[in-house]
Amino acid sequence: MSKPVKIDFVSDVACPWCAIGLAALERAMVDIGSDLQVELHFQPFELNPDMAPEGEAIADHLGRKYGLSAEQLAQNGEALRQRGEALGVRIDLQKRDRIYNTFDAHRLLHWTGEQGAAQQLALKRALLQAYHGEGRNVSDLDTLVDIAASSGLDAAEARRILETGTYAAQVREREHFYQQRGIRAVPSVILNDRHLVQGGQPPEVFEQALRQLAGISG
Repeated sequence: MSKPVKIDFVSDVACPWCAIGLAALERAMVDIGSDLQVELHFQPFELNPDMAPEGEAIADHLGRKYGLSAEQLAQNGEALRQRGEALGVRIDLQKRDRIYNTFDAHRLLHWTGEQGAAQQLALKRALLQAYHGEGRNVSDLDTLVDIAASSGLDAAEARRILETGTYAAQVREREHFYQQRGIRAVPSVILNDRHLVQGGQPPEVFEQALRQLAGISG
């Protein structure tokens, strides 16, 4: 048996490179095969913690934040779309035109993490698809409940969590934990609490790191 590898995937739902990075990581895991044992945990990071509930147009937000022109934004968006398409990730630039606060989405992910890795992964995939592929408002309570239900989760419990602020303190603690350890950009994929793979890397980068840590020959 291979050595188990703990993976902490620090990311934000609103980050397209996080969607690409997760797809690349999953591709690498499939390519390695059943010999690989992993413990995958999703950890919270907010790109825009002060974002208003109604969100903001992505073009306005990125233009102000990074000083990018409309042409540069279009080029970057197309590059993202193509990278995503190669990995089976849908990034619809026509629908994904606003950016939202994602704190409540992270609260739901924390909840599912307590239920199990499979449940958390299913919700993470659903949230990424809802935002990047369908342009849905992932800060809206009803939308989040619907996404949770479509992932096989208890809709009534998801609504209770969202309405009561449950897991807010735990999510803030996790965010602070990774900020204190120097995480400033996502995705940040931490392997066995000590090895960092950062950015939307191709599957080959993840595969090499996982094989080395798990003791699986290529």
